[in-house]
Amino acid sequence: MTNRVLLPTLRNAFAWILSAMMFIPLLLVAVNSLKTKAEANGMNMSLPKAFQWSNYSIVVEEGKLIQSFFNSLLYACGATVGSILLASLAAYVFSRNRTRLNKAMYFYLIMGIAMPTNFVTLMKVMQWTHLINTQTGIILMLAASSIPFSVFLIYGFVGGVPRELDEAGIVDGCSPVRLFVSIVMPMLTPVLVTVAILNFMGSWSDFIHPLYFLNNSDKWPMTLAVYNFFGRFQVNWNLVSADIVLTTLPVIVIYLLGQRFIISGMTAGSVKG
Repeated sequence: MTNRVLLPTLRNAFAWILSAMMFIPLLLVAVNSLKTKAEANGMNMSLPKAFQWSNYSIVVEEGKLIQSFFNSLLYACGATVGSILLASLAAYVFSRNRTRLNKAMYFYLIMGIAMPTNFVTLMKVMQWTHLINTQTGIILMLAASSIPFSVFLIYGFVGGVPRELDEAGIVDGCSPVRLFVSIVMPMLTPVLVTVAILNFMGSWSDFIHPLYFLNNSDKWPMTLAVYNFFGRFQVNWNLVSADIVLTTLPVIVIYLLGQRFIISGMTAGSVKG
């Protein structure tokens, strides 16, 4: 009886300690973002003598973060919506029509999860399509890179949606598009929100694609703005820390909001079932 109580307690304690360790880097950056330049040089966890909230206003003005923020928001939202729409349609077709051709196409598509990106070929394609140094090109690249993993996640979830719902919709006169949009897609809300969060976080934090394919600083996302800001103010760790906090804050907010949607979606699904 003692072991039954002790083992779960130790597991929970280990999980809490591990979770707390994951927050230490973020907490370190947040604390140092409110210090003076001299206090932040040590990069320690000690609290500042006086909170320097002006660091954030300096970062916003000097780092051009407002423009970079809207650029990142455009890239992340555009890529997320595009990848979710295409991946959900593909996963639905692959799951409902499991022919040999569809199975081959599915496995070929999800190979993109493990295959590295060939930037030489990608550069040639971007030049040929005249999408280099354009916001549209970045959105398409980010959406395409996230489709394989999105299809992989949605595919398994579609298999759990009863086929009887499809048959009932067809009997009621639904077209294939209306059947998917009105009946199937609402059932996929938990996995779609999960995939959307992962895609948004990946697109928001992407650094390589904008670095290679965006030459105009006015189109840079926040990741490149932080990189440029670090090059200019690398001795001012208080400003660099404030820049990092402002860059990671939207991702944390999106994750927290999305987590609530996932829980509510699962709860609603269990009640309806």
